[in-house]
Amino acid sequence: MQVNKEPRLIDSHCHIDFAEFDHDRPQVLLRAEQIGVSKIIVPSVTQDSWANTIQICSQSNSLELALGLHPVFIDQHQPQHLVELDDLIDAHSPIAVGEIGLDYYLKDLDRDKQTIFFTKQLIIAKRQALPVIIHNRKAHDECIRILANIGVNGGIVHAFNGSIQQAHKYIEMGFYLGFGGMLTYERSTKLRALLKAIPLEHIVLETDAPDMVVSQHRGTRNSPEYLPYILDAVAKCLDSTREEVARVTTQNVQSLFELKP
Repeated sequence: MQVNKEPRLIDSHCHIDFAEFDHDRPQVLLRAEQIGVSKIIVPSVTQDSWANTIQICSQSNSLELALGLHPVFIDQHQPQHLVELDDLIDAHSPIAVGEIGLDYYLKDLDRDKQTIFFTKQLIIAKRQALPVIIHNRKAHDECIRILANIGVNGGIVHAFNGSIQQAHKYIEMGFYLGFGGMLTYERSTKLRALLKAIPLEHIVLETDAPDMVVSQHRGTRNSPEYLPYILDAVAKCLDSTREEVARVTTQNVQSLFELKP
């Protein structure tokens, strides 16, 4: 029998619950497991998707559930959903509150409503003693201000693309920074420079599948089975070995979410 010699990895951000995977989800998970992806963190995005995400995560030991209300779907969120979120956390014990945050890149999203829902979900996370998974585009300073004001149990800033100064502020508050498929593109020179300035002990790997596909599969659906491409890109950028990057980033996720090795 062939022994799998691939280093063990954790995909810290993957929407394997999305409809894009409905026709072949078990096959995708099997292929991911075969190339070393032992755990996949699955953040939810809307109240009407929670039941589906919960069900899918319950079907595989490799999937870990996070529950939250995503800022891009702010028009769909209602105050009652926050009450339901708190109740579902009690009932299903997710490992994090997420995907939550702020999105100032899309101009038609209500910023005031985003701030309200982000703040209230942080308060829920603090009360539930859970880390958070943050989506942030063009709003890092505001996000840092709100986090500092509330004080949560750390988390991950998904697809980080802020400044090194902002990175240090997140790290000081107990956050890890997620890097994904954009690192595999030649044009991402600024992102690679940013990665080089951040200690490996504060980095996690992610695919954000089915979005943000790696360059090796551009134009197709992204998948957690492509995480080794991101591992290779990080190792090359940091002039490290893929085994060392896999070991440290896996330990980072395990430590944050209190996952068993």
